[in-house]
Amino acid sequence: MHPNPIFRKADGKRIINFARQRAFGALSINGDAGPLIAHIPFQLSEDGTYLEAHVVRSNPLYRAIENPVPAVMAASGGDGYVSPDWYGVEDQVPTWNYVACHLRGRVRRLPDADLRGVLERLSDDMERRLLPKPIWKIDKVSEEALSKMLRQIVPIAMDVEDLDGTWKLGQNKPDDVRVSASQNMRETGFGLGLEWIAELMQDPPV
Repeated sequence: MHPNPIFRKADGKRIINFARQRAFGALSINGDAGPLIAHIPFQLSEDGTYLEAHVVRSNPLYRAIENPVPAVMAASGGDGYVSPDWYGVEDQVPTWNYVACHLRGRVRRLPDADLRGVLERLSDDMERRLLPKPIWKIDKVSEEALSKMLRQIVPIAMDVEDLDGTWKLGQNKPDDVRVSASQNMRETGFGLGLEWIAELMQDPPV
């Protein structure tokens, strides 16, 4: 996380809501030969204390968690380059604005019997976001095809012990300067989710 406390004003509820909405991140643990990272979708409980997901059985990360191990799930949202010219004031330098959160805890394997429930809860959560489209259900897949796919993936869970977030949105600039940059970012910027980041820059966490 960014060390400047001005970018870390988001409270626990806002961090949890962001992570639940994003629902995709990089899970990382320390492996014998160095860090192991898996980019995976996940579902976070409403209180932010429990995360469940699945990985491919052959993933080195899964093989490294025969016993529970410390882990971090890093989820990032929109981000974008900020040109010094956009501020409308002198003596500025380029930067990059972004939103990200880290969920820390201990990741562990779940019994294979839990896999179907993990998948159903995750897909239900994603499908509800597509309403009024009818919700896709796992039972639409034939048992033969489903059985073949399920053999390739495994369920995991993380008990979340700590969470932290960075909302780096130009809070270290005067309001009018930050708003000017946000308008230029929306119109001519590049990055990911610029519309969302530009909107947040106009009303960042305080």
